Amino acid sequence: MFTENERLLSSSSMDESVLDEKTRIERYDSQSWESLKTNPLYEDLVEFKDVFPETVPCELPKDKGIRHEVELKPGSKYCVMKQWPLPREQVLAIDKFFADRLAAGHMRESTSPHSSPTFCVRKATGGWRILHAFNKLNAATVPAQTPIPRKDVIIDGMSKSTIFSSMDLMDGFYQILMRERDIPYTAVSTPSGMLWEWLVMPQGLSNAPATFNRRVSHLLRPVREFAPSYFDDVFIHSRAMDGKLDVEVHRYHVRQVLTIMRKHQLYANLKKCIFAASEIPLLGCIVGKNGVRPDPEKIKAITDWPVPVDVKGLRKFLGLVAYLHKYSRNYAEMTVHLSRLLKKNERWLWNAECQRSFDGIKQSLI
Repeated sequence: MFTENERLLSSSSMDESVLDEKTRIERYDSQSWESLKTNPLYEDLVEFKDVFPETVPCELPKDKGIRHEVELKPGSKYCVMKQWPLPREQVLAIDKFFADRLAAGHMRESTSPHSSPTFCVRKATGGWRILHAFNKLNAATVPAQTPIPRKDVIIDGMSKSTIFSSMDLMDGFYQILMRERDIPYTAVSTPSGMLWEWLVMPQGLSNAPATFNRRVSHLLRPVREFAPSYFDDVFIHSRAMDGKLDVEVHRYHVRQVLTIMRKHQLYANLKKCIFAASEIPLLGCIVGKNGVRPDPEKIKAITDWPVPVDVKGLRKFLGLVAYLHKYSRNYAEMTVHLSRLLKKNERWLWNAECQRSFDGIKQSLI
């Protein structure tokens, strides 16, 4: 079993991805095919333009050998949560979302005895992100034991590299089929009174990130020496070798990765990708030819973080800080009082010791 700090270090990808969306929008929203014309990899990227679609093709994916499975704990019964009412704007957004997924063949109407509600959160870019409250189902699910990639191993493997690219995979969950017998577990309700079930792996299932990571890691195994992955991020790093310039080696590496992605229908969001750069943001750090340093955007997010008022807020804060713990002096000592509040059945009491620890963590990163 993991300790609380180990768990935060290994599984805070959800908080990281939420922050990265805002950060990457600010940094790369202006990126387009036009802006890439001066990039040394431009012609190669154009050749593989189908890997960077505006939208992922709307179709039921083929069985690629890895399906998402849901194993319930012994004695688990029906997982049902009541749908709550939502504002009309959100109801319309949810109805459109399901209409699009139905047209893509990703779901079907359901008669399952299981049911999880649907809700919305506002995107940083505007519009609504559609989510499902799989709380009861996740609580009844046997946790996956798939190893999570270690950030330090990924970064150490990039030492001595001088040129970098990163790609953000898009809608990857929808490229993985559900195991047939587990489809009824994915049943979700809507404020309009419909009950749907997923034929592909939906967002929100507790073991879904592990399944997705397992699939991507499996596909990229032939190139993992220079193209490690972390859930939906793929990092490519190269250096000069065998008499070839670093950019020449990097071109070859990128083409190998893109060839695999094309073959197995992995797609990337062009606006969230970086190509042939001297440094890239990676899991809370900036990794480049001059070494590793903390990402200033993450430092700012931590120093601006409001005082937590509940376990959820504290867990998010510690999940973000965990990515930069090596840059925080006396990190382990400062998190003792805060980690105690995360323990099961521990009464929430934010005292002076907690506040000192909270402030101390922020100061240690400045």
